[in-house]
Amino acid sequence: MKRRFSLLLTGFALLLMFSAGALTASAAEIRVLSANPVSEGLKHIAEQFKRETGHDVKVEVPAGPELNRILASEEPADILISVPATVDQAVKDGKAAGPKTAIGRVGIGVVVRRGAALPNVATSDAIKQAVLGAEGVIYNTAGSGQYVHKMLEQMGVTEQIKAKSARPGNGVQTMERMLAGKGNEVGFGLLSEIRPFEDKGVQMVGRLPDNVQNYTLYDGVILSRSKSADVAGQFIRYLNTPAAKQAFTANGVD
Repeated sequence: MKRRFSLLLTGFALLLMFSAGALTASAAEIRVLSANPVSEGLKHIAEQFKRETGHDVKVEVPAGPELNRILASEEPADILISVPATVDQAVKDGKAAGPKTAIGRVGIGVVVRRGAALPNVATSDAIKQAVLGAEGVIYNTAGSGQYVHKMLEQMGVTEQIKAKSARPGNGVQTMERMLAGKGNEVGFGLLSEIRPFEDKGVQMVGRLPDNVQNYTLYDGVILSRSKSADVAGQFIRYLNTPAAKQAFTANGVD
């Protein structure tokens, strides 16, 4: 009886080892080239995906020139996630094997330093009054900041706030400038750029009102060079599951 039990245990252990080995052997590693605003959410989703499937997902955020270099080469990569124009160009150039998939969108929010007075941002007129009454107005020179500048121009306030405005180069620098500032300053940034700084002292007052809101859209597509297209497709489909949407929302992506 003892011998039989021992043999059963041995067989069970071997079965577990075989199953683990089979899982390891079949697991793939895919490389995702991502736009920065959705990258934090993607990294959390990649961890969930690995726990559920065993497949490893490496999320990278190459800057514009570096992304262009990679796409022009045959360097190994599996998925491109970027703004529609970039994804469409990759498809047009034969670098991506469509169809593309809608991944999400990122809007613009209004922030202050924690502890500062909270301005009313519920309407476009309230936004106008908030920037006129603020001691400083902070927004970047990147895409979202260019949109904010255009919005403020249309409100007719850019000249009035010019002396108290600061224009850092990107979203991270904008949030860092908000933390380093003083007084009742108002800042603008992408929701996904705001989220990482909320536990550091930046407080989001709210989103831009619907009539002046601007969303940046993001699509995903499998690259033609992918050696693991099946897994890449599985990951893109996973991005639209409830678990993935929850991770995106927590990181500022609708």
